[in-house]
Amino acid sequence: MTDSIMRCCGKLLSSFLVGLFILIASSSTQAADISIRNPQLSAGDEGYVLSADFTINLNARLEEVVAKGVALYFVVDFELSRSRWYWLDEQVVGRSQSYQLSYHALTRQYRLSSGALHQSFATLDEALRILTRLRNWPVLDKGSLAAGQTYQLALRMRLDLTQMPKTFQVNALANRDWNLTSEWARWNLTPGDVSSLGVAATLAPATGESK
Repeated sequence: MTDSIMRCCGKLLSSFLVGLFILIASSSTQAADISIRNPQLSAGDEGYVLSADFTINLNARLEEVVAKGVALYFVVDFELSRSRWYWLDEQVVGRSQSYQLSYHALTRQYRLSSGALHQSFATLDEALRILTRLRNWPVLDKGSLAAGQTYQLALRMRLDLTQMPKTFQVNALANRDWNLTSEWARWNLTPGDVSSLGVAATLAPATGESK
């Protein structure tokens, strides 16, 4: 009788632990996501600049990887295309900007880098707060848009696994916890109408392609 009760309790405990593990694993996967708000293209002194706000939620695994000194690379992709009735849409411009998020154990600070620019932060939240604010990114030269022509704009942010160390790439590519990318935010632009530069964007599935 006692052995039977112990076996029953053992099975219940095992089931509970398995269920708890699945719940934790699925929660960490669901918590990782990126979304885009308020994408706007504005006329600047030397051309057109892009601004947008992102919401970035890292799961526990990605936070742990950064804390252990492995850098994460985030890439913002921008595309501008023009419709052609006689052929496929023409891609006029394609731009990408990369950001490196890392942690330095000696200084106990998080670092956000883009090109030659570097900023240090005491916490991960502070670094992510800056990463979520894209401001005045030059994406188009003056004269690259024709008045009266309607263009399609697309914007996304993604975690770029190809820039990580080779030892992490194989693991990361096969693990959903590392699958972090926003949907494409799309909107139309007709130069000549100032109010059309910053409009509500629609979201397209994050298929990895702009079409």
